[in-house]
Amino acid sequence: MRFGVFSGLLWGLDTVVLGIALAMSPFSDPTQTASIVSIASAFLHDALCAAWLVVYMGARKRLGATLKALKTRSGLVVMAGALLGGPIGMTGYLIAINNIGPGYTAIISACYPALGALLSYVFLKERMNKGQVGALLVALAGVMAVGFISSSDTKLANPVLGLVGALLAVAGWGSEGVLCAWGMRDDAVDNDTALQIRETTSALAYAIIALPLFGAWKFTANAIPHLSSAVILLAALAGTASYLCYYKGIEVIGTARAMALNISYSAWAVVFGFILQGTVPSAATALLCLLILCSTVLAASDWNELFYADKTNKKIK
Repeated sequence: MRFGVFSGLLWGLDTVVLGIALAMSPFSDPTQTASIVSIASAFLHDALCAAWLVVYMGARKRLGATLKALKTRSGLVVMAGALLGGPIGMTGYLIAINNIGPGYTAIISACYPALGALLSYVFLKERMNKGQVGALLVALAGVMAVGFISSSDTKLANPVLGLVGALLAVAGWGSEGVLCAWGMRDDAVDNDTALQIRETTSALAYAIIALPLFGAWKFTANAIPHLSSAVILLAALAGTASYLCYYKGIEVIGTARAMALNISYSAWAVVFGFILQGTVPSAATALLCLLILCSTVLAASDWNELFYADKTNKKIK
């Protein structure tokens, strides 16, 4: 379970550091459209994650394993998951932010673990007991409540398009974990090779399809020499570590429970926002973060280990 916990914690750190980069030049340039800035930063993030993984896999002398995995059916399934979770899911997420704001987008997109749990039940035969499902629903409600608090002053540009984009994010992210879990059932594709395939595929899809589609290549090229890109490099390091933990969590405890722990990033982002930026959360937000952290742990835990003293199932008084 610790891998899932660290995946959420590190993604929260990634989110805050990436936010710091986007507040710097040239990403903060008011003359640039939000869509170009978002696509460019998403590409740089995934491309730099892929670069970190080359270093990581190279140090472990496992780059050849990734090339072999690409030739398998399972490797192709992981690539499909990468396209769903990367360019497709993230593009929908960005469309939603641009049209209904980040608060409402967070409320809707927070449902992706519920879809992932359903798909895991149908296709992977994973099971969660009633208590775990209830804890997951409480965590999702907490994430939605945090999004609602931040959306009070949001102006809606195109609610229909925003809703479609948010649902696209839910579908992409919810199905990504299931496809990757299916692919990792093959001995030729472990969690590390699956992640390298995922990040490389995502970065290439951004470069070949998303950046030209949004006309963002010129802005991206101009952004690379700036200090903000070095900050994105640091965010990508945290993101890479987060994904390594997330994929290991999928392998060890299953897709649904790993997803449940991963959404705790919304609470960790508040914690790191306070530490790195001095942003003091409201009392309501702080309580919701505590609720999210506790409920995600309950959703992913073996309740027998939590509430029973020994293998004889003698209950702790």
